Amino acid sequence: MVAARTAVTGLSTVDLEQIRDTLAAGRKPKVVFTEQAGQIAGQLGQVVALTDPELSDEWVVVRFGRDELPFSPADLAIAPKAPPAKRAPAVPAPREESPVPAPSVADSPAPAEAPVSPGAPASAPAADPAPAGPPAAAASPASSADSSDSSGSGAKNTPGKPAAKKTAPKPKPAPGLTVTLAYADGEWTVAANQGAKALAKPYVIKAGEALKMVAMLDVPGVHEAVEEIVSAARAEAETQAERLRAELAEIEARLAELREAE
Repeated sequence: MVAARTAVTGLSTVDLEQIRDTLAAGRKPKVVFTEQAGQIAGQLGQVVALTDPELSDEWVVVRFGRDELPFSPADLAIAPKAPPAKRAPAVPAPREESPVPAPSVADSPAPAEAPVSPGAPASAPAADPAPAGPPAAAASPASSADSSDSSGSGAKNTPGKPAAKKTAPKPKPAPGLTVTLAYADGEWTVAANQGAKALAKPYVIKAGEALKMVAMLDVPGVHEAVEEIVSAARAEAETQAERLRAELAEIEARLAELREAE
């Protein structure tokens, strides 16, 4: 799919009616994903169906790559039309020159006859040359070509050749599932995506839950990195707790003085 990163809004009521009419005509209109669609924003897809909007907010079924996934109208917009292609100028065909015919034997001038003396006997007229027949070498390639064509056609039309079997179409694979565990700004978050659709947007979890997830991975480097993050967070929390205890003790002492003053 071609990426087209543009700031677009969702589908309006007029756009949805236009898409419904286009689907009824047997065509699949193109749409572009908006920023609300997440990481696939700006990419193109094709609307293949419209389901019941009262059953779900995601009722516009879009073909994206090999997947057909439902989206909400706010996730989509009408794709911009591509500019028309420029037609190349027509090139005139070259003129064919007719070959000049070679002069034939009949057009050549006849040879002059030698004068005959009165006392000399008349010589016998010269015999006409025998007509030249077609050379044997020219006929042999044609005959060999005919024989090869006939043998080739016979080989192509040989009956009894089994027809090629049609292979059954492979089943469509299910879209992959991706679960992401991340740490940023002192918080652990988890997100889940199936193909191009976000199943769960990033939400905050406790550090203990993050440690349990990491413990299932047999990767020492990941364990060490997580332990360093947790140790630093624990030290910061202990420092903050000590500061708060000191402030609380000071406030308790002032409150005791005020009560004695009464």
